[in-house]
Amino acid sequence: MRRRDFITLVGGAATWSFAARAEQPDRVRQIGVLMGTSESDPNQKALVSAFTQALAEIGWKEGTNIRIERRWADGDIARLRTQAAELARLTRDALFVQGTPGTTALRQAAPTTPLVFVMITDPVSSGLVSSLAYPGGYITGFTNYEFSMGGKWVEILKEIAPGTSRVAVIFNPDNPALPGQLRSIEAAGPTWEFRWPQNLHATPLISSGPSARLPRSPMADYWSCWIL
Repeated sequence: MRRRDFITLVGGAATWSFAARAEQPDRVRQIGVLMGTSESDPNQKALVSAFTQALAEIGWKEGTNIRIERRWADGDIARLRTQAAELARLTRDALFVQGTPGTTALRQAAPTTPLVFVMITDPVSSGLVSSLAYPGGYITGFTNYEFSMGGKWVEILKEIAPGTSRVAVIFNPDNPALPGQLRSIEAAGPTWEFRWPQNLHATPLISSGPSARLPRSPMADYWSCWIL
């Protein structure tokens, strides 16, 4: 998606969230931003900047008629949940969040605050929205892929490395989208001669967050891997 298209879409979603709170138009609105990544990540900083720019272009300017509370979880799921609860207390008008774990945490902490999400695997199967056409409640946003893409990953792997016979999937056990991703990969495995668990193996990270480490064994026995 082009940057201009993204800004337009996010700006429209932000307008929807304010319309959902159609009251006291002259007061300063409070917006919470929750990012699961590190503040030093240039791509994620660009995403937040695009969100702020989108708001400014439709008349909502930070320091004038909106106040933005930003939080960065740095990959730490416990910290993310704490920050979600904090934003739920501080923010009453709208929330902007990146990723499935953050969206899940904010949805639980602030179920009646309008929420816009980005970079979610499958909001329907994850239980965050009722459907893509009619999400329901106080939530809307954008998904970057769905669970069925897991099967496509298997297909592409065989195309680029036909001789691959064993594959490992390294995953974050705290990711609520994980079960759907693994089911999709597992279902596609036999088509491409990968069978679970003989030559298609899933193993969790040793820990999550900034200190996450990859497992040493049995990874050495596998030719290819994905990290979810």
